[in-house]
Amino acid sequence: MSTKAKIYCLDANVLIEAWQKYYSPKFCPGYWDILNNLGSQGKIFIVEEVFNEITRTEDDLSDWLKKSKIPVKRIDGKVTKCLQNIYAKDPSHQTLVDNTKARSLADPWVIAHAMNEGAVVVTKEGKVTALNAKRVKIPNVCENMGIAWINDFEFVAELNIQFTCSLP
Repeated sequence: MSTKAKIYCLDANVLIEAWQKYYSPKFCPGYWDILNNLGSQGKIFIVEEVFNEITRTEDDLSDWLKKSKIPVKRIDGKVTKCLQNIYAKDPSHQTLVDNTKARSLADPWVIAHAMNEGAVVVTKEGKVTALNAKRVKIPNVCENMGIAWINDFEFVAELNIQFTCSLP
């Protein structure tokens, strides 16, 4: 059994949906403090493409992310090689990106960085199980490549993040 501490690579949707919905800093500011703490400890990171996807819109999440302590990993030769291996393993992996709408541009890089770092991918995406699906999702590719992945609620449980509630 490995004693190496797990590290987690966050997909953009994990931050976006948490900010907009269930962990809004208006009522759950502690969650964002925890993410900063985990970033400082090197337990979580995002990829440059996720950072760019979030910060291209000027809003409160963008402002927070620019000031956060979450490391932003850049593409290098090792990560590019990982991406090449992902695409070479199965041609359907290229459908991660929706080229017609320029969506999910960061998805392949999230997986490639996780592969390079030995990290667990954290995503809101669910696995596509329909045989006639036109696109695959992050969980499908992760499973096909032997890369661990979990959703954000499993991430909270794995790290034993606990929330407290109070009235002002």
